[in-house]
Amino acid sequence: MTTPRAADETMQSRFALLGDAATQEEVPAQAREQWGAPYGPAEDWPVRTEDRRLPGPHGSVPVRIYTPQAVTAPAARPCLVWCHGGGFMHGDLDMPEADHVSRGVAGRAEAVVVSVDYRLCDAPAEFGGAPARRVAGEDDEGERAVRAPVPLDDVCAAVTWARAHADELGIDPARLAIGGASAGGNLAAAAALRLAEEGRAPAASLLLYPVLHPLQPEPNAEEAAALQATPLPLRFSRETMHVMSANYTGRPLAQAVPHEFPGLAAAEQLAALPRTYLEADEFDDLRVGARRYAEQLQEAGVEVEHVVRRGAAHGHLNQVGLPAARESMDRMAEILRAL
Repeated sequence: MTTPRAADETMQSRFALLGDAATQEEVPAQAREQWGAPYGPAEDWPVRTEDRRLPGPHGSVPVRIYTPQAVTAPAARPCLVWCHGGGFMHGDLDMPEADHVSRGVAGRAEAVVVSVDYRLCDAPAEFGGAPARRVAGEDDEGERAVRAPVPLDDVCAAVTWARAHADELGIDPARLAIGGASAGGNLAAAAALRLAEEGRAPAASLLLYPVLHPLQPEPNAEEAAALQATPLPLRFSRETMHVMSANYTGRPLAQAVPHEFPGLAAAEQLAALPRTYLEADEFDDLRVGARRYAEQLQEAGVEVEHVVRRGAAHGHLNQVGLPAARESMDRMAEILRAL
């Protein structure tokens, strides 16, 4: 087994748990449990939470609202509408990438965070085969499986609701940002694109290791070297990307559109986007698409900050206590405070 280069020492010890496995399924159960174990204690922030259901085009949308309990609260806080990851088919409001991140960012930034439990697609056999919620069909056709744009519609509904209830939330609607990780980063980027086209762009987009293209572009030499050193169970193969992306769209990938994968957008579509923070992980195939999207934004004249989190693998925000996760939340909070 080749030990990945330049990894954070604690992550390097976790990489070794994966051994010579070629897929996640081949990793022993005990090793998988150790891989996901916290690196340290969860952060403790004085944050109040409230679970609510918001109106949406496909029925109610569950959200969890995080509000800092400051002694002297500012008149109008910034707000982040946040989307967890999970390949469009997994994830919930309790996973660290949703709950721990929302608490950490709300506490650091003195911001209100609205974490969205958007509708999930059914998982195909390659991803565990788990069924998900259904939505009403058109013309009384009964229920149908979730596909794009349903998750995006849920996210946009949360943004619309947060803006309309700014006084209730104690936020400044002009300081509302949208963000997400992995598949949630896709939804955040797509929501920013749709809202910008409607003249309702958020103040900023915070995209962490997002899925931006249906298939990843070709890596450059530096990216290829890092990916060669990445354990196989952590890789996004071309087949994996194809299955995940086609499962989300429900159509051949040749028919995918920018609201499904923002990396397909033309420069004139991207030009209306707000300031974008784009963070990728060093040991992650999705870093290639993130770099390409950063280039696309720059070419379109959009202000973009592109960061590669050194030593981190895909999904590092799910690793409670990991220094890289704390650093990511620190930067997200800095951006929100500056809005």
